[in-house]
Amino acid sequence: MSYAVLDDHLLRDLLADEVSVGLAARLAEHQPATTNLYYVRLCRSVVSASGGKLTGSWPAERLRALGLQLVALPDVIAIVPMRDLGFAMADLADAHRLSTLGAEAVAAARHLAGMLCVWDGDDGPGIRTAARASEVPYRTVAR
Repeated sequence: MSYAVLDDHLLRDLLADEVSVGLAARLAEHQPATTNLYYVRLCRSVVSASGGKLTGSWPAERLRALGLQLVALPDVIAIVPMRDLGFAMADLADAHRLSTLGAEAVAAARHLAGMLCVWDGDDGPGIRTAARASEVPYRTVAR
């Protein structure tokens, strides 16, 4: 089974057991993965809960539950170590003018020979172009 690298929104949905039809379809055929930076960004959202798109409107009880899931991230969710991605990330960032987060997402999907799945509200042309140039399937997922 190949991997679907999930952005922080989709990872949140998976861990909160709020899987949309689109995400369920991707996960039916792909093992979930995420990146170090998507994971950290979701952790920061849970810790600060200051009103962002990820968890800003969530009540404290729900945030605690998600925080527990993040602390004990299920082994079924793969995260490629940075040491395996660093050089590829630098190359992608330079070649495609990507942020470190975007470069890691494309590099991780390429490393895992998987697809990159992002919430359709975060679809961006830079990461999409870099994925295409790297022959990484790129999919948006509605919530």
